[in-house]
Amino acid sequence: MKLWNKDDILDKKIEKFTVGKDRINDLYLAKYDVKASIAHAKMLNKVGVLKSNELKLLEYELNQIKQEIMDGKFEIENKFEDVHSKIESILTNKLGEVGKKIHTGRSRNDQVLVATQLYLKDEINEIKSLTKKLFNVLMKLSETNKDHLLPGYTHLQVAMPSSFGLWFSAYAESLIDDVMYLNTAFKINDQNPLGSAAGYGSSFNIDRDYTTKELGFNELKYNVVSSQMSRGKVEKSVAIAIGSIASTLSKLSSDICFYMSQELNFISFPEQITTGSSIMPHKKNPDVFELIRGKCNMIQSLANEFNHISINLFSGYHRDLQLFKGKIIESINEIKNCLEITSYTIEKIKIRKNILDDEKYKYIFSVENLNNLVSSGMAFRDAYTTISNEIKSGNFKPDKIINHKLKGSINNLCLTEIKIKMNKFM
Repeated sequence: MKLWNKDDILDKKIEKFTVGKDRINDLYLAKYDVKASIAHAKMLNKVGVLKSNELKLLEYELNQIKQEIMDGKFEIENKFEDVHSKIESILTNKLGEVGKKIHTGRSRNDQVLVATQLYLKDEINEIKSLTKKLFNVLMKLSETNKDHLLPGYTHLQVAMPSSFGLWFSAYAESLIDDVMYLNTAFKINDQNPLGSAAGYGSSFNIDRDYTTKELGFNELKYNVVSSQMSRGKVEKSVAIAIGSIASTLSKLSSDICFYMSQELNFISFPEQITTGSSIMPHKKNPDVFELIRGKCNMIQSLANEFNHISINLFSGYHRDLQLFKGKIIESINEIKNCLEITSYTIEKIKIRKNILDDEKYKYIFSVENLNNLVSSGMAFRDAYTTISNEIKSGNFKPDKIINHKLKGSINNLCLTEIKIKMNKFM
């Protein structure tokens, strides 16, 4: 069944190609299409298109469908083009003429949009929750390991002293930036497109303010053409946001792989977290973090992929926009998995203590030696030259007192302020 078809004459090859994976993807949108249909039916009753008894019948059947969806029993068979045609078919079969009235004043275009945006809003909130969970794990690790110094690197060369406390809380605070992106994506999706129909509105006296409140949208997308032009943009807003999270997770995973190398050996994980080799018995590979990195790098490319899909589209609906649906659903599922597995694994991390006692890190204190000279009254450039000459001549000796003082200055992690900052955006 097709909502647009007058006769069943479409070539089967064309049908298979144009439907694509919609039947699979639409299972994610099914409960939201029901929710939007109930709100739409209530509005039709309010404006006099549906009688009260007709509304009651439609609500009952739609709630039955919703329960079937929640129970995991809802299917979209091949004879249906998508979830929208399946639901309308059920209503028509059960209620006859009453079921046929549900589509009054709307189009499949705004049906897809409203279901997609309701879905994206819920997913954004779930992703935020998973992000906060990882944030909490990182903050706890930061507090626990704040006294353990860690070499800082620039250009992959030993640079200045850092700490595990700084490292963990740096990624925690980075997640706050990602939450800001999620909040922006939520606001973009929190505008009701229902009633824009095929992009040019409806001649029926529909009440779009009513459905806006009924569906829990904060705002109405007023211009009907603008509503249709948001197709693709709403998905891209989420792609940008999860791409930001992916960037954070990818960088963290790279650090972990780097720090786990035998040459550094800064951190390790229980054997249950690492994998082995088919021929090398000694291997403890960070496969899980390499996969997180790879998956997250793919997610980061999504927004650019969306740009290319829509780069030369005119206003109004085009079938190209169908391609956004599956890709955003797949990427949302992927980023949620990556967040969950990162939280699960990183809380099992084991750090090596007293790393900076190694002779190869003695020059890491050069800046602190330099600063000590400046604090004693020497001009900065003269102090720089003095320490540089000591290093070149092999006479540089790191000040152990400075090493002790560093633990105090580096451990000013501002953890309380970071927690307050995160709560502000949650």
